[in-house]
Amino acid sequence: MSRHFLDLSDAGGDGVAAMLADALDRKAARKGWPKGRADADAPLAGHTLAMIFEKNSTRTRVSFDMAIRQLGGTSIVMDAGSMQLGRGESVADTARVLGRYVDAIMIRTDDHAKLTEMAAHAGVPVINGLTDDSHPCQIMADLLTVIEDGKSLPGLKWTWLGDGNNVLHSIIEAAGLLGFAVDVAVPEGYEPAPRWAADANARGAAVRIVRDAQAAVADADVVVTDTWISMGQAHAEEKLAAMTPYQVTPALMALAKPDALFLHCLPAHRGEEVVDAVIDGPRSGVWNEAENRLHAQKSVLLWALGKL
Repeated sequence: MSRHFLDLSDAGGDGVAAMLADALDRKAARKGWPKGRADADAPLAGHTLAMIFEKNSTRTRVSFDMAIRQLGGTSIVMDAGSMQLGRGESVADTARVLGRYVDAIMIRTDDHAKLTEMAAHAGVPVINGLTDDSHPCQIMADLLTVIEDGKSLPGLKWTWLGDGNNVLHSIIEAAGLLGFAVDVAVPEGYEPAPRWAADANARGAAVRIVRDAQAAVADADVVVTDTWISMGQAHAEEKLAAMTPYQVTPALMALAKPDALFLHCLPAHRGEEVVDAVIDGPRSGVWNEAENRLHAQKSVLLWALGKL
């Protein structure tokens, strides 16, 4: 049995929990090992993952490449500009062909419709490495990092500061599946797409749009931000001005709980959405979060290929 991982809801709360538990176990079992050594069970030996990049990538590219290697498989990395996809071949035709060659496909793209079209025609599992709508693999790493910090997900308060983007959409989706609250502190006009909060709240989550950054951060367990100017956007001075009150500073973090964890998916624009004293500070989980892309995505691959 194979399954697509286009958004967290494809796995549901139980599936997400199973992947997180597997990721914790596999990470612990590798402690002290060389990073290129395969896991003891090599569960994806003989499997090949195709990775398609229509957007620049550091963490997604390296973490997925290392993930399939550690699971015993191999990868093929393709940039859209060097594929026929970049010269006008349809997503559907590309998917039909790749599905004959490989066991799974990860795509990092812009329009979410490209992802769903790929999944509709590939005949093998398709994984969302990022779209303009959502970033579920990043949030799997975030959830893993919060658990490793000693926190139980149900009942937590997460606070988001800044732009209502794809990363936030997936955090809100996770809140609905796993039962935590999200205060979304955004300036007017930069809110997340309404359907994400509506779906999460319908599942029993508590997702609120808040204008005041200090009120949003008060008693937070997890504080999250991202770049204000997303990939492909112009460096808009008007947007930067609107976002300035949501910059994460030590004074703002001091309003959260004493053990609050700071997260950022990277790359960071230091001095814009966050200052050095926070991202490099004692409550930053950013570097564990980046590493956990690898461990979480190994379990995503296993789930998608019916091994979990």
